[in-house]
Amino acid sequence: THTQNMKIYKLKNWLIILLISVASSGCTELYDESYNEIIADQFKPTEKDIPALIGSAYTQLRASMLDFDGIWRYQEITADEIVIPARPNGWVDGGLYRRAHEHSWTTTENWTRGLWTRIYQGITNCNRLIFQLESGFLPINDQDLYESMIAELRVTRACYHYFLCDLFGNVPISTKFDVPDGFLPEQSTRKQVYDFILTEITECLPLLSEERNQSTYARFNVWAARMLMAKMYLNAEVYIGIAEWEKCIQQCDLIINSGVGYQLEANQKNVFVTENENSPEIILGLAVDPKYTTSWNAFDHHMQTLPAGLQYKYGLTMEPWGGMCAIPQFIDTFDPDDSRYTDNFIYGPQYTSDGEPILISIGNSEYIGKPMNFVNEVNSIAQSEQHQGIRLEKYEIGIGSSNCLANDFVLFRYADVLMMKAECLLRTGKSDDAAALVTEVRKRAFKSAPEKAIVTGADLLKGSVYDYGVRDNRDTPTNTFEGGKDIKYGRFLDELAWEFNQEGRRRQDMIRFGVYTKKSWFSHTPNGDYRTLFPIPQREIDANANLKPNPGY
Repeated sequence: THTQNMKIYKLKNWLIILLISVASSGCTELYDESYNEIIADQFKPTEKDIPALIGSAYTQLRASMLDFDGIWRYQEITADEIVIPARPNGWVDGGLYRRAHEHSWTTTENWTRGLWTRIYQGITNCNRLIFQLESGFLPINDQDLYESMIAELRVTRACYHYFLCDLFGNVPISTKFDVPDGFLPEQSTRKQVYDFILTEITECLPLLSEERNQSTYARFNVWAARMLMAKMYLNAEVYIGIAEWEKCIQQCDLIINSGVGYQLEANQKNVFVTENENSPEIILGLAVDPKYTTSWNAFDHHMQTLPAGLQYKYGLTMEPWGGMCAIPQFIDTFDPDDSRYTDNFIYGPQYTSDGEPILISIGNSEYIGKPMNFVNEVNSIAQSEQHQGIRLEKYEIGIGSSNCLANDFVLFRYADVLMMKAECLLRTGKSDDAAALVTEVRKRAFKSAPEKAIVTGADLLKGSVYDYGVRDNRDTPTNTFEGGKDIKYGRFLDELAWEFNQEGRRRQDMIRFGVYTKKSWFSHTPNGDYRTLFPIPQREIDANANLKPNPGY
C-alpha cells in the first residue's frame, strides 16, 4: 500500500542517515568505512557493524549530558558547588543562570525543554533501532547476536528514562517507534517509571555481555547495567518513598566481585585525562573525539570556565568565553593536602605557555592590566570580575584543544560503586564498614599526608563542614550563617562532593541528603521543596493534554 511504501521509504532514509551520522560521531572505531552510499536492502549487517548500528543510541547520551544547557549543567549550577555569575563579558542571558542558582526557574525555561527534548530523542533512537531489528528491516541471522542487541538497546533506553525519572519524575514511558500520526503519550507516575526501568534492566541482564574490553567500552555490558540498577536503588527513597539500601549493596557487590578488572586508578586524575579510554576505573564512558564529534557544544567545559586570556596557557585554537567557577564556600571545604583540589581546579596566578603573566583584560578599571590571579571570591550571582572564582579542570584541558575536549565523558566509574556501597552501609548502621571503603577511595588523594586519608565510622556520622548560608557580597550584605552540622550524614555528603565534583551529579546527591531545598549558599536561598523536580516544560503540556504539571508548578 501507499502507507507501507512510505514507511519503507522512511526507514531506508533513517538507516542511511543513521549510518552516516554514526560514522562521523566518534562513538565507534569504524571511521574508515563509507556508509553514505548504502541502500538498505543491500545492507547485510555483520557482527563488526554492531557498534555503527547502535551508535546513535549512545550519541544522544553524550548530547543529553554535555550539549549546552544539558543535564551536566543543571545538575551542577542548581546545586552548591558551581555557579555561573554575571561576568564583565556577559553570562547574564536573560537571567536564566541566576534563576537556576536561586531556584526561581519557571515552566517556560528553554533549558527544561532542551533537557526533555534531547532525552526523548535518545529514547526515539533506541525505539527506532529496536523496531528495525524486530521488523527484520535490519536482518540479524544470529539469534544470540540479535537478542543481545535488543537487550543492549533496551537498557540504553532505560538509562534515558533514568534521566527523566531523576529530573522530571512523572513522565511518559516510551517504548514504541511505530506510532500513528498525532499520537499523544500517556503520563506515568514516577513510581511507574522507576518500576519500568528496573524491569527492563532485570529482563535484559542475562543477554548482555560480561566482557570488559574495547568491544564493550562505551556500551552497556552487564556491569554498566548493574551500575544503573544500583543508582536506581540508591535513590529509591527519593523516587518512590521506599529505601532500598540492601538492594543497592547487592548490585555494588556483584560489580566489585565481577573479576573483569575494574579498579581504582592510582591517581584520580588518570580517569579524566585526554586519552582516558583505557582507564580501568571507567565502567561506562561516553566517547568523544573532536574529529568526529561535531556538535558545537559537544564537550566545552573548558570554554565555559576559562577567561579569554587562558587561551594562551593551553594553546587553545579559539578564545574561551569563561564564566563558570566553583562556589567559594565549596572550595573552603577542601583540605589543602587533598589532591582532588590541586588536580581538579585552577587557582592562583596564571601564565602563558611561554611563562608570561596573563593580564586581566575587562571589568572594573582598577583590575584591568593587572596579573590574572584566580581568587576564591565572587561578588554575587549578579556581578563579578574576570579574576574572581576558582576555575574548573577536572577533565584535563589538552594543549591545543579546540572548543571540544578530546576526553571521553565518564558516566559511571568504579569509585562510585565503592561510595554507593559505603553510603548504604552507613545508612544501615554499619558506619565502620562504610569508613573502610571511604578510606580506600581517599588514600590516593592524600599521598603527601597519608594519615589524613583515614576516616572512622564516627567521622561519617558527623555533620557537614560546608559553611552554608548566603554569602552575597553586594553593597547591602545579606549574609547568613547556617553551617552544616545539622545535616544527617553530612560528612559523607562532603566526601561525595570532594570525590565527584564537576561530574554532573551534585543536585542528585543533595536531594538524597535533604539539603537541596533546605540550605542557603552563595546567592541562593530555599525556594520550595517542590523544586527537587524540574517543571515539565509548558510547551510540552500545551501540546499534549495527557500531561499534567509537576506539583508546585
